[in-house]
Amino acid sequence: MLEHQLIQSTGFRNVGPAGAREGFALRLRLPNYHGTRLSLFDGVDVTVDGEFFPREKNRFAIRDELYTLEQLRAQTNAWWGLFESGSVLVDKPGGLAPGVHKVEVIARIRYSYFPPDVHVFPTRAERYATIVMP
Repeated sequence: MLEHQLIQSTGFRNVGPAGAREGFALRLRLPNYHGTRLSLFDGVDVTVDGEFFPREKNRFAIRDELYTLEQLRAQTNAWWGLFESGSVLVDKPGGLAPGVHKVEVIARIRYSYFPPDVHVFPTRAERYATIVMP
């Protein structure tokens, strides 16, 4: 079961082998009122403790598939269901230090039935999350 908050309380973790962390991941629910095609999900900006990681460089994982922003935009047949979580993977050599971090995200969904100049809707969320020792 997913939590109501966009940023889920589980899934915030460093990625990569211990001693050679490549970055970190955080788990999200879909910022929408119904499922959507991945091509309409326009990425996630992430800020951790004031350090900004732009959506153009972050990757998105769902159902054991990993996508860059450009690959997401091309996924017209792949779907993100309302009751599925996805993960944002952020490159940060060494990962994050163990402890509590302020995590902020801006997730963007495009709506095909709005005009192009107003069809991207950002959803903002923040929470404190903890990286535990490996």
